[in-house]
Amino acid sequence: MRFMMIVKHPEKQGPPPKPLMDAIAKLSEEDAKKGKMLGGGGLKPTALGARVRLSGGQVTVTDGPFTEAKEVVGGFAQFELQSKEEAIEGAVRFMELHKKHWPGWEGETEIRQMFGPEDMPCK
Repeated sequence: MRFMMIVKHPEKQGPPPKPLMDAIAKLSEEDAKKGKMLGGGGLKPTALGARVRLSGGQVTVTDGPFTEAKEVVGGFAQFELQSKEEAIEGAVRFMELHKKHWPGWEGETEIRQMFGPEDMPCK
């Protein structure tokens, strides 16, 4: 089963400390070697981004930053795992690294199972 981990947090927390980034790199490398982690990465501030929205039949583009956002997606990772429970265990390990290396940081990791070929209707 494929899972997407989406890390959300308030945007104004500043850059992550180097010890945290080193610990995440080590964890990511271990998971990649086991064939579990398929990819991922951190996201730069919303001030460098844009939103393209379709509403009422109109497409609009809004440059960042997005002042109405209380939380932003700060990073993501994609995994091939055996179960939701295994995904939760991985997210807990990831959040424990934040707890250890960035005291006071607050955020969450949302776990979402991804659609696979088995979920698509036959043609």
